[in-house]
Amino acid sequence: MKYIKYVREHYNDPKSPVVTIQEMRTILNPKGIKAAYLKRLINYLMKNGEMKRITKGIYTFHDDITVVGFAFRPFYYGLENALTIRKIWEQGTNPTIITPNHVRSGQRKFGNGNYNVLKIKKSQFFGYDLIKYYDFWTPVSDYEKTLIDFVYFNHYLRNDVLETIKLELDKKKLDEYLKAYTSKTRFKVRELLKL
Repeated sequence: MKYIKYVREHYNDPKSPVVTIQEMRTILNPKGIKAAYLKRLINYLMKNGEMKRITKGIYTFHDDITVVGFAFRPFYYGLENALTIRKIWEQGTNPTIITPNHVRSGQRKFGNGNYNVLKIKKSQFFGYDLIKYYDFWTPVSDYEKTLIDFVYFNHYLRNDVLETIKLELDKKKLDEYLKAYTSKTRFKVRELLKL
């Protein structure tokens, strides 16, 4: 297969966690690849175990589940996963991807692990920092947004974790963030913090 070497060199790169079938078409079309051949090439790389499918039309050459979020750009890792990445607790967690994209929410599988996808309104898609996580600069919700997301998505937050988050909170920033939410969510967050 004459395009394999090029695909391996171009996409098996630590800076490039995912590749879409559309990107592959764009790069390989000028080289003369036909749609049917591209499909065969992807199937070959997947059978070989070199390339893995994350979701429809999006693939990776990486084995690590930490790359799955990049298939849902724009996104950030949130909830329990943000607590793990920010070292608020020691627990290992499945990646939780929060995105404004029109996607099906729920649990999905990648390799031997699971990850969760949650949809959020575009007006509520903010409040994250880029953190070096494994080999990638990864968007992760900040303390204020993590707290709000626990309330918004109705996830249980342990008291000891809440106390740790409270120490890191910027109350001005939290108030600013809460403007994008309903009065019910604002009330629940303030009640949780006893503000």
